[in-house]
Amino acid sequence: MIVDCAIYRDGHRSEGPEDFSEALGEARAAGGFVWIGLHEPTEREFGHVAGEFGLHPLAVEDALKAHQRPKLEVYDDSLFVVLKPVAYEPQSDAVSTGEIMIFLGDSFVVTVRHGEGAPLKAVRSRLEQEPELLGNGPTSVLYAVADATVDHYLEVATELQTDLEELEAEVFSPDGGGSRNTASRIYTFKRQVLEFRRATGPLALPMSRLAGTAPYGVAVPFADDRARPFFRDVSDHLTRVNESVENLDRLVSDILSAHLAQMSVRQNDDMRKISAWAAMAAIPTMFAGIYGMNFEHMPELHWGWSYPALIVLMAVLEMMVFRLFKRRGWL
Repeated sequence: MIVDCAIYRDGHRSEGPEDFSEALGEARAAGGFVWIGLHEPTEREFGHVAGEFGLHPLAVEDALKAHQRPKLEVYDDSLFVVLKPVAYEPQSDAVSTGEIMIFLGDSFVVTVRHGEGAPLKAVRSRLEQEPELLGNGPTSVLYAVADATVDHYLEVATELQTDLEELEAEVFSPDGGGSRNTASRIYTFKRQVLEFRRATGPLALPMSRLAGTAPYGVAVPFADDRARPFFRDVSDHLTRVNESVENLDRLVSDILSAHLAQMSVRQNDDMRKISAWAAMAAIPTMFAGIYGMNFEHMPELHWGWSYPALIVLMAVLEMMVFRLFKRRGWL
């Protein structure tokens, strides 16, 4: 569905006509641009927009199907950028991702949003309060959306860092993370970090190209070169995010290794205790085996003190073995 459509002249909003061709003509005549926002459009709805603005069929297909990696592609009549905003859900400690497709062309911006984690409404409201920034043309919209998306990455990274500290405290608690759910929580957290990385990692190259810091520094069509310093700022923030994601991934792997090592040590301790008790049980078993063979010529069977003597001997041997294992920490 079409969420919003407006013409911006000198950074100020004016409602655009329903006919997109007419809106684009007015924007060009006034030296402004038209911004159309869509949320999960149908093929018919977006086909109408694509036809009016001459969007490339491959980019249109990507925008309709979604599930794209962050990327930047240049076509003859437009620039196509894919962003993946990330949302953190405190109730479930889970990370969810959405998608924003941005078509940037001559005097127009078309944004397509999938999912609920996209900050487009807030970005449009903020830009309309800053006419000086909005007056720089369609590139200002691309910058503002990218900046809001990456800034939210930093917030999500902070939340994940807090969750990781809680998980680390649980694993290294006095009981050694003995809960059966600990390993499951670690794997679930690692999947959240992986989902986060899929959103932030591939975005580094597109931001470098927009910032002019990519190899060869080739200018990106339809993007105002004067915006390069702004995109460099976004790129710097994204670098911080990617470093945080790398640290999170490395730390959660270390925590998982530590947890598995603790479980292995605990199992070894259990087996050692079981072996110690089995060794103690072997002493009376040995005596019972000897005197259960029913041989006729066993002189001690006829001694009057044989039974209490053997009981005392077994008790002494059991006590000696128990003290030995206790001293060595087996029990």
